[in-house]
Amino acid sequence: MSDVEVDPQQAHPHPMVAIAPRRRRPGGRRGGGGVGGVGGGFQTGTMDAATSSSPPPRFCPLAEGVEDNWTWSKRHRSKEVVLRGPNSRTVHFHPNWSKGTAGVQGKRSLNNGRYYWELHVSQRVFGTSIMFGIGTKSARLHANAFRNMLGENEHGWGLSHKGVLWHKGVALLYTKRFRENQPTQIGVLFDGIEGTLTFYKDGKCLGVAFRGLDQIDEPLYPIVCSTAAKTEMTLKCTRREFVNLQDRCRAVIMRRVRSASQLEKLKLPLPIADYLREVIDEKEPLRQVNQLEMCIMNYDLYEARE
Repeated sequence: MSDVEVDPQQAHPHPMVAIAPRRRRPGGRRGGGGVGGVGGGFQTGTMDAATSSSPPPRFCPLAEGVEDNWTWSKRHRSKEVVLRGPNSRTVHFHPNWSKGTAGVQGKRSLNNGRYYWELHVSQRVFGTSIMFGIGTKSARLHANAFRNMLGENEHGWGLSHKGVLWHKGVALLYTKRFRENQPTQIGVLFDGIEGTLTFYKDGKCLGVAFRGLDQIDEPLYPIVCSTAAKTEMTLKCTRREFVNLQDRCRAVIMRRVRSASQLEKLKLPLPIADYLREVIDEKEPLRQVNQLEMCIMNYDLYEARE
């Protein structure tokens, strides 16, 4: 059976147990707004009073930034993706039934700046994989199979609704599994200066997911994908921030300073130390998913095919 035929109204029989990382504070910071992740760079903009007139959402990390009116690409998408609504901001996956994995790429090229976008996901949260994240133009946007497509190789960095991070085909436990058949809001913070990608769920920061993204030379783009039929994601918030010389200097310094204890040894003035400390993340390393846990996470798919 396909994902559309499984539209479950019951709880998952074997809930996933994941190690949730220490939560970082979601607020903005001096002259900057991100926390930290995996990326590479390319373009920043200039201040436009017209775009900054719209107030940011309550939980937006880039409250000091401006509105960034990008949308989804009609050209770079799966044939199983339909774009709807004002400015084509609503993605409708598998409008009839699902027999594979469909994805769509955003028009905003990231790199070298700080960007935040928020996705409102419909209550049809179920199936093999619903994913959020970023990728290069080489990331696949369609597969004739149910799979964790975003992060299956080196071209993508994704978070599955099962609470697992994917990159280069490796799965890491990151957060709790999303509740099935309940709507949710997912925020994505890309920091091309610090080189990090951070996820938010229903206004709560889940911590840094990926690092080293400032080393990626190829342009990076927002990407979402889903195996479940008739699921919808609507882009409700897109913000960007202007990176100054102060932020760029901090990024260079923090490549050498890896912990709060190392920072204290420098005996810097308190305002400077506080500014540098904002990007230090000393949570425990994420644990790779083992074979048993992977089987449990995919149990709903196996059950549907029996």
